[in-house]
Amino acid sequence: MTAKLIRNAYEAALTITAVLLCWGVALWLESAAGLHTDVLVLAVALTLTLSSSQRTADTRRRLTALVLLPVTAGASIFLGRLIVSHYALGAVVYTAGMALAIWIRRYGPVATKAGTLLALPLVALLVVPGPALPPKAQSGLVTWGWSALVGALACGVVWLVQGLGDRFGPRPWRAEPDPGQPPRRSRLHPRPSTRMALQMAAGIAAAFAVGRLFFDDHWPWVVLTAYVAASGNRGRTDVLRKGIERLAGATVGTLLAAGVAAIGLTGDTSVALMFAVLTVALWLRPLNYAYWAAGMTCALSLLLGYFGQDALHLLPTRLEGIAVGAVLSVASAWWLLPVQRGRTPAAARLAVRPSDG
Repeated sequence: MTAKLIRNAYEAALTITAVLLCWGVALWLESAAGLHTDVLVLAVALTLTLSSSQRTADTRRRLTALVLLPVTAGASIFLGRLIVSHYALGAVVYTAGMALAIWIRRYGPVATKAGTLLALPLVALLVVPGPALPPKAQSGLVTWGWSALVGALACGVVWLVQGLGDRFGPRPWRAEPDPGQPPRRSRLHPRPSTRMALQMAAGIAAAFAVGRLFFDDHWPWVVLTAYVAASGNRGRTDVLRKGIERLAGATVGTLLAAGVAAIGLTGDTSVALMFAVLTVALWLRPLNYAYWAAGMTCALSLLLGYFGQDALHLLPTRLEGIAVGAVLSVASAWWLLPVQRGRTPAAARLAVRPSDG
C-alpha cells in the first residue's frame, strides 16, 4: 500500500503540474486577449480529463488527440450555446454525441480512444456550465476559436509534463506506450457497445429532463452524475457501486466546503485551496472514486464561491442533483439491456476514467 501511495503521489504530481502550467498560460491569454475567467476553468477541466487518457498513449494516439480535441472543444461551445437557447434540441444533440462516443468503440481500440477524446469536451461542458454560473460570469464566455486553442494547449502541456516525467523520473514509474489489445468477441446481442450507448443515452436524456424540471439552471449536476455512474459500465453492480461512491464522496465534499465557507476564505486564497484539494483528490483517486468525488465537490464549490455564488446555500441542491443522477443511471443500467459482468470487450468500455466531478 505504501508503494502504491508513493506511485499515486508521483502521478498526481505530474497531473497537477500540467494543470497549473496550462492554467498559467490560459491566465496570460485571458489578460492579453481580454477573455473571460471561464477560459481558465476550461483549461483546467480539459487538462484534468486528458491527463489520464494520454499517460500511456503512443505517438499516433497523441496526434489523433491533437486533431480531435481542439475540434470537439470548439464544437462544444456551439453546443453549449444551443442548450442555452434551445434546451430540448441541445439536450438531444448532447445525448446523441455521448451515445456516439460509446457506440463507435465496437470498431476496436483506435475507435475506443477516438470516442474518449470526443467525450472529453462534452464532460468539460458540464464541469464549466455557463447557465449555472452567476449572471456576471455569463457574459463574454469563451468563443469556439479560443476553446479550440485551449484544447491544443492542453494536449501540448500534458505531453510536455508527462514526457519530462518519463525522461527524468524514477525508472520504475515511467509509463510505457500501451499497444492496445484486440477486442474480445462477445456473444451478447445487441453488442455490449450498443447496449452501453443506449443505456448512456437513456440515463442522460432522463437527467436532462428531470434536471430542467426540478433543478432549473443547475441541471448539469444531474447530467454529470448520470454520465459518471454509467461510464466504463461493467455491469449492474459496477454502476450501482459508482453511484453510491459518488454520492458518498459528494456528501463528504459538502461538509468540507461548509467548513471552508464558515472560515470565510475568498479570492486568491480560495483558488490556491482549490488546487490543493484537487492534488489530494488526484492522489487518492486510484484507491476509491469516492475520494475524487469528495475533492471535486469541494473544489467546484470553491469555484462557484469565487464567481460570487452562495456555494454553501447551493450544496444541498447539489447533493439532491447527484442523488437523482445516480438513480437515473443505475435504473437505465439495470433495466435497459443490462451488460453482464465479465462479458464486456475491453475496447467497448470507456477508456477515460470518470474523473470530472
